[in-house]
Amino acid sequence: DRQFAKNHMWAQPENDGIFRFGFSAYAVRLLQDVYFLDWTVDVDSKLRAQQAIGAVESSKAESELYAPIGGNLVRLNEGLLVDPAMINVDMYGRGWLFEIEGLGDDLLTPVEYIEHLRAVWEIAQRTIKGQLG
Repeated sequence: DRQFAKNHMWAQPENDGIFRFGFSAYAVRLLQDVYFLDWTVDVDSKLRAQQAIGAVESSKAESELYAPIGGNLVRLNEGLLVDPAMINVDMYGRGWLFEIEGLGDDLLTPVEYIEHLRAVWEIAQRTIKGQLG
């Protein structure tokens, strides 16, 4: 019932062109133990795809968050500001991040996302081994 973005977020169509987004299991596994989340945009902001919209910190990484699609930001999961650990516990449910009204033309099917993960993993392995280039 979901699609995926290349930045490792799932997308669930809601209604009227609105997509709910959250971190994929792959992203949560890489991040491990999210303990801080902050938004740098407000609801009703017009977003461009790949626009910085916030930041996340975990036991493994600090990273900016980027909009997976362009559109209008219609809702933020404000509960995560109080308890970002919900991302770790229920990433496909109560740990959702935000909702964007947009087209979602660049979202991937589950099969396409698995292929993307394979390609990303191969690049990561070459980089780790110093063979990229």
